Amino acid sequence: MDELANFWRTLIENRDLFQAGFLNTVYLFLIAGIGSLIWGTMLAAMRVSPVPALRGFGAAYVNTIRNTPLTLVFAFLAFAVPKTMESFPPSTFGRSGFFTSAYIALIIYTSAFICEVVRSGVNTVSAGQAEAARALGMTFGQVLGLIVLPQAFRSIVPPLTSVMIAMLKNTTIAAGFSVLEAGAIRANMSERGESQVLTLLWITIGFLILIVPLVAAQRALERKWTVAR
Repeated sequence: MDELANFWRTLIENRDLFQAGFLNTVYLFLIAGIGSLIWGTMLAAMRVSPVPALRGFGAAYVNTIRNTPLTLVFAFLAFAVPKTMESFPPSTFGRSGFFTSAYIALIIYTSAFICEVVRSGVNTVSAGQAEAARALGMTFGQVLGLIVLPQAFRSIVPPLTSVMIAMLKNTTIAAGFSVLEAGAIRANMSERGESQVLTLLWITIGFLILIVPLVAAQRALERKWTVAR
């Protein structure tokens, strides 16, 4: 009974810290998720573009970012950018803007993986449909936006959800750059003298609560967007 009481006391007496940490995690996830989905889709469009320069840029970006540790991307935006780009306002990057640096880093990194997921979905769409659309006089942008991408997204729900879940967990790296989110709770709880084991259990439960709706949404979309093969 005492262990159960301590388990709940850890959460109740420190609910301010847990609330602030997980709210910032949700904010990071939503901002970075939307941004990386948009930029990742644009990169995928570049990679299948008929313009060689765009294809080259897309391939170079994806190959570079996918082979770069996320921590290094965080460090570059948090420490290197403020020193090399003085035109940015002080509140944009650096210590006072680590939250901004965090979601930009997540967008830069995650978009490379989303690009490959979207590109794989584009490759599942029959080439005959694109050729028929071009025969009707549609431009590349119209073919991609009206014909190919709507079908591609229906087939990439599971891998896209996996990338988003990975990004949600990657938000914990921001804790190492002065951002109070879920990954920073353990260190703050240690300063308060709380049990690290119970703290980690509550953090795990918190992430499960965030991930379960994503999995449920994935399954619902899969049932709704079943692709006939």
